[in-house]
Amino acid sequence: MAVDFVHLHNHSEYSLLDGAQRIETMVQHAKANGMTALALTDHGVMYGAMEFYYACQEHGIKPILGMEAYVISEQEKGARPQTYHLLLLAETREGYRNLCKLATLSAQNPVSGKPAIDLRTLADHAKGIVSSTTCLSGEVCTLLAEGNEKGARKAMERYLDIFGRDRYFVELQDHGIPVQKQVNESLIQIAKEMDLPLICTNDSHYLRKEDADAHDVLLCIQTGKQVSESDRLRFDTKEFYLKAPDEMAEVFAHVPEALSNTVHLAERIHTDLAQEMVELPDPDLPEGVTPQEYLRHLAYEGVKERLGNPSDEHFERLDYELGVIEQTGFAKYFLVVREFAQFARRHGIRFGPRGSAAGSLVSFAIGITDIDPIRWGLTFERFLNPERIAMPDIDMDFEDTRRDEVIQFARERFGQEHVAQIITFGTMGAKQSIRDAARALGIRADVADRLCRLIPSLPGATIESAIREIEQFRAEYEKDEEVRRLVDTARELEGVARHAGVHAAGIVISKEPIAEIVPIGRSADGQPLTQYPMEILEKLGLLKMDILGLSNLTVVSRCLDYIERAGKPRLRIEEIPLDDKETFEMLGRGETAGVFQLEGSGMTRYVQQLKPDSLGELAAMVALYRPGPMDHIPRYIDGKFGRVKPTYLDPRMEPILAETYGVIVYQDQVLQLVRALAGFSLGEADVLRKAMGKKKKELLEESEAKFIAGAVQNGMTEKAAREVFELLRPFAGYAFNKAHAVCYGLLAYQTAYLKAHYPVEYMAAILTAYQGNTDKVVGYINECRRMGIEVLPPDVNRSDISFTVDEVEGRACVRFGLGAIKGIGEAAIKNILKAREDGPFKGLFDFVTRVREHGSINKTALEALIKAGALDSFAEHRRILLESMESALSFADQQAKNRESGQRDLFGGDSDDSTETHPPLAQAEPPERAVLRSMEREVLGICLSDHPLRGLEETLDRIASHPLSDLAEVPDDENVRLVGVVAELQRRTTRRGSEMALLTLEDLTGHARVIVFDSVLGESGDLLNADEVIVVKGKIRHREDGGENSVEVIASSIGRLEDAASAANKANNGSAGTNGSPPKNGSASNGKEKKDKQETASVPEHGVLSVRVLKASRQQLESAKRLMQAHPGPFEVRMYVVKDGREVEFPLPLSVSDGEWLRDLRRTFDTAFVRLDRLSPAAWVQSR
Repeated sequence: MAVDFVHLHNHSEYSLLDGAQRIETMVQHAKANGMTALALTDHGVMYGAMEFYYACQEHGIKPILGMEAYVISEQEKGARPQTYHLLLLAETREGYRNLCKLATLSAQNPVSGKPAIDLRTLADHAKGIVSSTTCLSGEVCTLLAEGNEKGARKAMERYLDIFGRDRYFVELQDHGIPVQKQVNESLIQIAKEMDLPLICTNDSHYLRKEDADAHDVLLCIQTGKQVSESDRLRFDTKEFYLKAPDEMAEVFAHVPEALSNTVHLAERIHTDLAQEMVELPDPDLPEGVTPQEYLRHLAYEGVKERLGNPSDEHFERLDYELGVIEQTGFAKYFLVVREFAQFARRHGIRFGPRGSAAGSLVSFAIGITDIDPIRWGLTFERFLNPERIAMPDIDMDFEDTRRDEVIQFARERFGQEHVAQIITFGTMGAKQSIRDAARALGIRADVADRLCRLIPSLPGATIESAIREIEQFRAEYEKDEEVRRLVDTARELEGVARHAGVHAAGIVISKEPIAEIVPIGRSADGQPLTQYPMEILEKLGLLKMDILGLSNLTVVSRCLDYIERAGKPRLRIEEIPLDDKETFEMLGRGETAGVFQLEGSGMTRYVQQLKPDSLGELAAMVALYRPGPMDHIPRYIDGKFGRVKPTYLDPRMEPILAETYGVIVYQDQVLQLVRALAGFSLGEADVLRKAMGKKKKELLEESEAKFIAGAVQNGMTEKAAREVFELLRPFAGYAFNKAHAVCYGLLAYQTAYLKAHYPVEYMAAILTAYQGNTDKVVGYINECRRMGIEVLPPDVNRSDISFTVDEVEGRACVRFGLGAIKGIGEAAIKNILKAREDGPFKGLFDFVTRVREHGSINKTALEALIKAGALDSFAEHRRILLESMESALSFADQQAKNRESGQRDLFGGDSDDSTETHPPLAQAEPPERAVLRSMEREVLGICLSDHPLRGLEETLDRIASHPLSDLAEVPDDENVRLVGVVAELQRRTTRRGSEMALLTLEDLTGHARVIVFDSVLGESGDLLNADEVIVVKGKIRHREDGGENSVEVIASSIGRLEDAASAANKANNGSAGTNGSPPKNGSASNGKEKKDKQETASVPEHGVLSVRVLKASRQQLESAKRLMQAHPGPFEVRMYVVKDGREVEFPLPLSVSDGEWLRDLRRTFDTAFVRLDRLSPAAWVQSR
């Protein structure tokens, strides 16, 4: 006989790392067990409430929304607050809103890290809410378990005062825990005496009984414990699952009314939220004008203002779009977004849309976007589809350094209580769940790492697919019992929510206070944060905006400022020509470092091959350079140069695909093809495209039938229609949004234009944008050197907080910023800049004294400045300054005390370095070069003034398979040969007692982490010394831990650079000649090309050593000459020195050898570019 029962106390995965039930499977399980209603009561939050609501509706189950709150009990004055669990269920819509308010208020007042509410707050918002005595952690049950029945009854009276007798229940639970049976007896007796209704629940935390062990592992992940530990949080039995009604009836057979009352309570619940759609906030409107009228006025005036003489096509498109916007009711939305664009323009904040918004002519006309969709062939229906009405999505990029200003504008404009950021949930992916489970089960990390390396780092990769598709993974799983236990446990946890975070860009704006619509939490920095994720907020109709920070917009803005500061005419980037020959030639040479979307070895290689000559081609590359579409790039390039002639299954396809040389690149093209071939409207075509992109078989079959029917009716044969559908199907899933590609293609072009025409200003701007990223700074400084731009060290008399453009002897250079020095805070930098307003600093004592007058500078900051070279002008070398540091700080302290006591020097003025009042600088021996490099690495992250590899660029390119900056793009397990200097070294002993080393390898482009195990360490350990230049052979290993991706190299051998260079010379002697100069940008060859070059390139004993010097004294030139004379060889020397802005050849009738002495040659000059070109005999003769 079927038992009537409703589960009223249940935890999902949103009771983070405590509940293990996924909402969808939880609801399905309830439905399968014949339940008509189900509650969700997560700990202290409502994260999953609406997801649960919609899932229940879909499966025909009544949703009961609730929360197990943490309530602060009444306590004596001065006593530490104690929290108890309290079950709360929304009985009405008003109850749901009160529940949202309680969840919001509890998040604002955490106790011991948990969201908590006091009884007064609970009473203020109790209307429409049902409660109970809850579990053993509830106040009533805790007191009963302690034997304090009087206190328990008193607590029940307090809750009865808050909820009333008809909304307060006595809750029974029985998981086989002895204390529960004792408490239940008391509860039943008290309920009888007080005439209170009983209910029974199971406090479910996992779905099935067999899930108990996986749940126990989840608790260990939460607490950082291992399953084997006895002193840890654990559930006493395996009974906390979503039991079937007949199981509950068996446990509570002695109190049948407790079962039936759950059904009666569920029947009382009426929280129909189907109409819980919210109004959009009101835009600023002229009096008496509707949003629709105002939008139409702005659009017509705007399109005329922006285009001057719009075409009839523009007006037709405008009419059509405005009609769709009015029909869908989104005029307010456009006007609100326009206010953000207006704010940014007024305050000089660069911005641009991303996504499909640029496909709207209305957006262009009212100033939200700067791209005319008709000029670029963009489709409106990809943005707002009249066939499938959904809130439009206008995502906007702003300068990343000014994004907070835009969010603050939203708060001020619409009200603090009407704006919130959006929560996200990090889930356990396949690799994360394996690593977490291994830690909890006490399984060695190397076992987990080995399994994780076998799982591809691709979207959708799961443990299940790894068992099914990866032979080695399956073999490990089948043969090793420990691995099987680990994988089975991880599989249970995979996909469970692990932590809450903040959406990188999203905010929501509401007309009424948000907390009245959705529960609000708090981010780590205390900002309001919705407890519902973005998908739910969109369903509720809240206005969501993605306000993204894009560093490249900051780079453009800062570059334009630098141009103006240099006295050059202010450049309006929107007005630059879009067909600039110099820009496209630069890109065609592969000089893409620092160019938005186009840098990186893989993309650079394709850009070189494409030799783009239009913005349309840049947009296509942005769209194609992704997994999947990337396979079509060679065909796209071959199509451009006529090496492959495009073929079309139907002649109507040609005009749509001609611009992309026959390759389907954009979603817009899919829509246009469906319209042209099957007679669909663009709106219908977009619905079809979305269906085709789904993996569901029924949807695919339905989509195919619709398309084929339309195509046949439109003149195609069924066979041809099926062929076209099969062609379109993969592209429907991964083709790119053309509007987004054009927006980003335009920004790519703008950054390339600035780099081509204002190289110094651009490189200073991009270095500033990435000054906190050491690898980026290393790479861009290397690019500056390749471009012939000198990067000057930081200087307290010249540097700003950021990288800037400076001038030395008439040459524009990049000056290192003080903000890029580690160990010196922004406050200290501001003090330095303020003190400098009174004139240049004249020495160490003057510097410290004057900065102290404007605030302070501590020993750490002063030491960092000295090590960075920012005070080099104050002494012969840095060790003198370091030895004098304490004296200078003491002197400044004394001067400050003197000022406070009214003392002045004889003339009443401040002392300066020209007087004898300063103590003398200390005496010290100059530091060795290795020590200077170590100082700079410590505080700058790079060796700026000197580097062991400088002068060896050609040798590095010849020996290394990849520059270190390219390793992120090298596939897992690929063999590499790397050259670099040992920047950091840690030796460790493993658990097994063997030795290993972790080292940071550094070249002129970046850093790499190298792991050296005992076998390699034993053979090559003597080479692992600071600043040693080594050659590392090994395999690439990509790691993913905690959502972070990193690359490391597992070394198989380590050797000296000179040995590798000598071996390469011998191996290649006498073979066909090549030019050994490095490719520009260091990224134009892929790994295979580099490897082939490394194994087969000849090293003919002919060539030219080119030395280009920006400035040199006669003494430096003589030193260089002596070095060259000491290293005779087959390479002719050609030296050039810049004089009066011109490059003048300095005649040196010498021939030299290759080798590490080139480093010493480079160091002879302040700034020099040394390049050795190897030439074949024929090329050698021709060059002479």
